[in-house]
This record gives sequence, structure tokens and C-alpha cells, in this order.
Amino acid sequence: MKHIVLIMSLICGVALDGFAQQAPPDSQKYNFTVADCVNYAYEHQDSVMNAALDIKSADFKVRETIGSGLPQISGTATFQNYLKTPVVLFGTNKVSIYQNFSENNAINLSQLLFDGSYLVGLKAAKTYKELSQKNYTRSRIETNVNVTKAYYQVLVSNEQVKLLDANIKQLKQQLDETIQQNKQGFVEKIDVDRLTVQYNTLVNNKEKVLRLLALNYQVLKFQMGMPIENELVLKDKLEDVQLGDNLSDLSNDTTFYKNRIEFGLTETNLKLNQFDLKRERSLLLPSLAFIGNAGVLFQNNNPSHLFSPGYPSAYIGLSLNVPIYSGGQHNNRIKESEITVLKSQNDLNNLKNGLRLQASQAWIGYINGMQTLKVQKQNQELAAEVLRVSKIKYQQGVGSSIEVTQAESALESADNSYIQGLYDALVSKVDLDKAYGRIQ
Repeated sequence: MKHIVLIMSLICGVALDGFAQQAPPDSQKYNFTVADCVNYAYEHQDSVMNAALDIKSADFKVRETIGSGLPQISGTATFQNYLKTPVVLFGTNKVSIYQNFSENNAINLSQLLFDGSYLVGLKAAKTYKELSQKNYTRSRIETNVNVTKAYYQVLVSNEQVKLLDANIKQLKQQLDETIQQNKQGFVEKIDVDRLTVQYNTLVNNKEKVLRLLALNYQVLKFQMGMPIENELVLKDKLEDVQLGDNLSDLSNDTTFYKNRIEFGLTETNLKLNQFDLKRERSLLLPSLAFIGNAGVLFQNNNPSHLFSPGYPSAYIGLSLNVPIYSGGQHNNRIKESEITVLKSQNDLNNLKNGLRLQASQAWIGYINGMQTLKVQKQNQELAAEVLRVSKIKYQQGVGSSIEVTQAESALESADNSYIQGLYDALVSKVDLDKAYGRIQ
């Protein structure tokens, strides 16, 4: 029995060890810059992956269109059992030329020689593939923008935590000193209470920011297409972000809208509508095809002798189709296509103006954001200086605790405004790059 227990223990130990080695880790850890996050999203975000699949689908669509102009070969096999054989009249006599049983096997061949709609369709199919490729680019741009903004949101939240930590640290020191002074009878209990309320508020604010920071990490991983249980560490710092790089030439660029993927998509859509108009017009032209057939016919009144003998046949020829009159339907379809082309041209002109307006808005938003950030940074520094002076005055007995408390509140408000201004400036830079087609 002891041997059996020992053997079972060894087996279970090996099995558990093997399971532990094969079991995948619950999560993975990544150290990413913003560029790393964007590249990861290009490979894992479902919108980008689906757009890449659309390119493959469009490629098959092109091949399908090309295949319609290649030789078409089909085989047929027909078996018939006449319950009553047909007859034909020869004078006054009724004669049947059919046997009770028949089977006809044939191979059919057709090759398109000329069809205007096919030639137009070839060009349209390639343009359709071009449209799918531009949709893929648009998905990458949108993913780039979303990931970058989410990345900046995490950086800003981390900066907010650092500011809160610094404020909490200095306020805790001041609170401890005030408590000791109160015990010695130098300050009143109300001074301690004021600082305690302010300290508790800061600690509570930090806890809320930390919870939002964890959520911001999840939002970033979601935008990347990364499982949210994975651990993500950001390598970039706020000081690494260049807010004013290579912007001097933007205001002089009058053709930037051509870099916008939306303009390219609308242009391609116009081409497709123009091809559709050409296709409708080409349907007024004759079409010509080469045709051929080869088969063998078996007939017999006795099914057991059906395949003896066989009667082969074959032919080749041309099939010409000439449109003559369709009740005016085709002319009306041409008019409809012409109107669609005009509407597409109007859409393109309107989009050009709209993109210029977006660029102007983005530029003004960027300038305002940078100016606001500069002012908020100055206000933050001034608020910190006011607090420093207030503390000195209070320690020297020429200031009040209320003055210090107000200075603490002013610094906290300045920090919050700076954090918001920082995020707005970062987002405005991303929007500016997008508006001028600098993100591809």
C-alpha cells in the first residue's frame, strides 16, 4: 500500500508540474512608448484588422471581375424518360423521331470578345481596391489619434498624482507642526481643524485620481486592442512630448487638404461614380462572344441499350447582342448616373472647404491651448510662491492661518487648471497634426 501511495504521489506531482509549466500566464507586461502603443494597435485593433481584411476581399473582387472575361466552360448532362414521345407530321402521317429514353452530355464554351461594360468594370474594380486601401489608411489614422490621446491622458493623470503627492507631503508637514504648536498653546484648535479638513480633501482627491488613472490605463489598452488585464508601463514622459515642433510651415501650406485621407476617399468615390456612368453608357454598345459546344446524344427505346450507339455533335460560332430599344429605361439610368457624378463633385468641393475650416479651427485651438498652458503654468508658480510667503508670515506671527489655508486652496486650484490646460494642449497638438494630414 505504501508503494501504491508513493507512485500515485509521484504521478500527481509530475502532472501538476507539467500543468504549471503549460499554463499560460494570467497577464503580460509591456514597456511602451507612444509609438510602440500605436504600432501595437495597428496589429491588434479590430477596426484596423477588419480594414486589412477588406483589402484582401477587394483583391478577390478584382480577380472575380477579371475572371468574367476569361473563357467560361461548363458541362451538362440531361437524362429523359418520355412517358409519351412527341410526334411530328409528315403529310398526313404522324411520325415520332424520339426514343423513349435519351441522354445528352455536352461541354459548352464561351469567350467574351468585346463588351464595353467589361472593360469599364476592370478599371472600376481596381479603383474599388484603391478605396479599400484608403479605408485601411483611415482606420490607422483614427487608431493613431485615439491611442495617442489616451496615452497622453495617462501621462497627465500621472503628473496630477505627482502634484497631489507634493501638496499632501508639504501639507502633512504643516499639519504636524500646527498640531505641536497647538499642544504648546501657540495656535488655536481651529487652525488644526482647517488644515485637517484640507489635508483630508487632498487625500480623498488623490484616491479618486488614482482610480481614474487605473481606468485611463484600461481605456488606453482598449484603444490599442490589448487585453486590459495585461500590465502596461509607459516609457515616454511629458517632457519628451514636443508641442511646438515643425509647425512654422503649416500656415503657408494651401494644399494640405490633399494629404487628408477623407479627401482621397471622396475623390475615389467620385471615380467610382464616373466609372458607373461609363458602364451605363457602354451598355448601349453591341457585345460579341465566341461560343462553342461539343456533345453526344444517346437514344434508345430499351434503357439497357441506351448508350449504344451515341450520336456526337459539335459547333462553334459567334454570339452578337445589339441593344435596340428598352423603353427608355437605359437612358434614364444614364441620367441618374450623371446626377450622381455631379453630386459627388459637389461633395468633393464642399469637403475641400470643410477641411480648410477644420484646419483653421485646429490651428486656433492649438494656439489658444498653448497660450492657456503658459498662463496656467505661470499661475501655478505664482500660487506656489504665495503659499511660501504666507507660511513665512504665519510662522513669524504676522499672518493668519486662514491666509495660509486660502493659499493652499489657490495652489490646488492652480494645479488642477494646469493639469487641464496640459491635457488640452496635448490634444490640440494631435488634432492639429490630423487636420493638416500629418498623421498617416
